[in-house]
Amino acid sequence: MMKMRGTSLFMPAFVLCFLLLLAGCGAGHDAAATSGTEPESESMPDEDDIVIGISQVGSESDWRTTNTKAYINTFTQEKGYYLIFEDGQQKQENQVKAVRKFILKGVDYIVLAPIVETGWDAVLKEARDAGIPVIIVDRNVSVEDESLYTCRVGSDLMQEGRNAGEWLADYLESRGRRNKKINIVTLQGTLGSTAQIGRTSGFAEVMEKHPNWNMLEYQSGDFTQAKAYEVMEYFLEKYDDIDVVICENDNMAFGAIEAIKEAGLKLGKNGDIILISFDAVRDALLLVQKGEIMADFECNPIIGPLVEETLQKLERGEPVEKVQYIDETYFDYRMDIESLLEEREY
Repeated sequence: MMKMRGTSLFMPAFVLCFLLLLAGCGAGHDAAATSGTEPESESMPDEDDIVIGISQVGSESDWRTTNTKAYINTFTQEKGYYLIFEDGQQKQENQVKAVRKFILKGVDYIVLAPIVETGWDAVLKEARDAGIPVIIVDRNVSVEDESLYTCRVGSDLMQEGRNAGEWLADYLESRGRRNKKINIVTLQGTLGSTAQIGRTSGFAEVMEKHPNWNMLEYQSGDFTQAKAYEVMEYFLEKYDDIDVVICENDNMAFGAIEAIKEAGLKLGKNGDIILISFDAVRDALLLVQKGEIMADFECNPIIGPLVEETLQKLERGEPVEKVQYIDETYFDYRMDIESLLEEREY
């Protein structure tokens, strides 16, 4: 298959639904702002541009918006890249179609943020057979042959879940509740996604060490605020003794908090419910500052630069680590959040 570099053949086919939301953010050549779904004008890749096809999950959360901006701001034509972006709109079939489009175009690299872990073997084999390296980002894939993709760049999502469990254990001990019965509910992310699997499993590992912790129920909020609001309403109607709410991303935390407040309950160390979240986007950290979210475990969305570093190593023919984790931390109600936000990108 002929690669894009060194050829004048190019058949643009953009899905701009998400990019329209980013108009004015400096997205560059492929972020034309129109009222429709096709660009008014399309630039062409320069002869030496590195052409990258990115298949994104969608735009389901504030985290995802920041994550997409990071890719767009990293892979600019000024730096020698030509970026083709496809929004999967939370549907795996859309992502599979996008990867096949990238293969037909003969892109130099494919960057895939998979919605779920399974179901990728066939299309990744097609990419390998075409000689196109695939970099898995953010989430993970479960395939029989790991040579189907080059590497994975993203977060240690299981460790995030463990960290949340350890934080809760320390907090409960500090409040004299180490051995008291603790009733927990969890708003899970999209079932089958790496974030859901990792955060659920990591927290469950810690929970096994605490027989007094009782998981009342798991329900998926699909990483969205609206669905989480509905699930939290259901939890509150069914259970009258919830001590802890685990939200597997911040947008679900926003929905859960709304439902909790409408039920007349209070959040925080002196309230009725301890709420723990993941992602640590700016709006959520403001709620940490208020003590409504007690702790928020960072999932760093600025993956673009690490992906670029990996891609440049591949360009030079250098080996890359199969799994690369980005640096992350956590934030809780005891920290000086206001000062941290002054220096924070997102």
